[in-house]
Amino acid sequence: MSIEFIYPEFEIIRNENRCIACRICERQCANEVHSYDKEYKIMQCDETKCVNCQRCVSFCPTRALKIVKTDCTLRENTNWQNDIVKEIYKQANSGGVLLSSMGNPKSFPVYWDKILINASQVTNPPIDPLREPMETRVYLGKKPQKAGRTEDGKLDCTLPPQLKLSMPVLFSAMSYGSISYNAHKALAVAANKLNILYNTGEGGLHEDFYCYGKNTIVQVASGRFGVHEKYLKTGAAIEIKMGQGAKPGIGGHLPGTKIVGDVSRTRMIPTGSDAISPAPHHDIYSIEDLRQLVFSLKEATEYKKPVIVKVAAVHNIAAIASGIARSGADIIAIDGFRGGTGAAPTRIRDNVGIPIELALAAVDQRLRDEGIRNTVSLVVGGSIRSAADVVKAVALGADACYVATGALLALGCHLCRSCQSGKCNWGIATQRPELVERLDPEIGSKRLINLLSAWKHEIKELMGGMGINSIEALRGNRLMLRGIGLTSKELEILGISHAGE
Repeated sequence: MSIEFIYPEFEIIRNENRCIACRICERQCANEVHSYDKEYKIMQCDETKCVNCQRCVSFCPTRALKIVKTDCTLRENTNWQNDIVKEIYKQANSGGVLLSSMGNPKSFPVYWDKILINASQVTNPPIDPLREPMETRVYLGKKPQKAGRTEDGKLDCTLPPQLKLSMPVLFSAMSYGSISYNAHKALAVAANKLNILYNTGEGGLHEDFYCYGKNTIVQVASGRFGVHEKYLKTGAAIEIKMGQGAKPGIGGHLPGTKIVGDVSRTRMIPTGSDAISPAPHHDIYSIEDLRQLVFSLKEATEYKKPVIVKVAAVHNIAAIASGIARSGADIIAIDGFRGGTGAAPTRIRDNVGIPIELALAAVDQRLRDEGIRNTVSLVVGGSIRSAADVVKAVALGADACYVATGALLALGCHLCRSCQSGKCNWGIATQRPELVERLDPEIGSKRLINLLSAWKHEIKELMGGMGINSIEALRGNRLMLRGIGLTSKELEILGISHAGE
């Protein structure tokens, strides 16, 4: 038997002079890292269980704790890095697939950070958003290719179903089950107050949240969990999930430990059974099959709801989007490889898919070249982190952006990347009642409202500095972007010039 003890990734440093053994850290830690030694009347810790969620640090009344990354590592090797060796040890012990959560943490280029925004100066003066009107409203859905008139000669103002947003941001799909009831409620309440939409994910819609239907996108995934007529008719739009940025080409899996109580009832599956979504929809193997589902859902909702098709960003995404646009879909949602998730095979998350920036630019250009850009709206996600990212995405051709990880951070997420364990200390990615209670949905919704209200103001300021007064004028306006530190091929795909040109 080989000996392969892996030193804990994090070390807990306790200042004994400050620690009063109040045991708050013990009560707050769902991973059972902290314990109290009654004989010696001191606190102890098992660092092998620590995920660095910072809950104990945040709640320690005397600031006696801090968590640091260990400096005890294996011998340096550029090829066989510490993480790779430790993963091999884990798989040699378990024989299982490694699971990870949240987005891709690898050091691939973040193109948002290599794109700069152009500013107006003299010939095209800036606009002051505090004194002049700025239009951040967005309408998602099919738009007419040209203006038409009715039989009596009047302008035809009828449009296919549209989603109206107060700003070009939506809360992305996070299913009830993967996140808690309180997290879902916070998202729903915030979406309602902000006049935007949130997405149910593939877990159905809890009956308590049907009252937020006008701010809800209901999702239809390959597992069809929680899908029924009332569910489809309640939402403002329906999203067919074909793929996800964190795990392109595979389905979903929610462990049976999270299928409890209302989650079981909402998903319409037995308590304790794993919720497994197949990789493909078993009724979709071509664009023609997709078209049939699109129109089946439109028929079921009396053609009153726009239908979204969500796909992962992959190498042939432009051709895929072209087909989806011709399938009858009203909106295409594209999810980049940095997108978050509650659980994904580590190898898939870290090696499959492409950045959303390149995918978006390629799709927008392809649809424009084919003369069908107005037949669909584009919504993109996969690590939208700030108002600047939103503005850059719109300038690259997006109509709006999906935000998920950023929303969870606003709710208190500390990116400890242990969502799959169900032991979220912040009450977000868990179904354990005592942990769910830690997230106050009223406070959570206020924090979400604060975040996006700040983003909306920043979007106005950024547009004003560009001399642009509406999102519509910004959409696809790549002349307002410049690249820095990018290759000629990357600039070509993005469709922007280098800084200084």
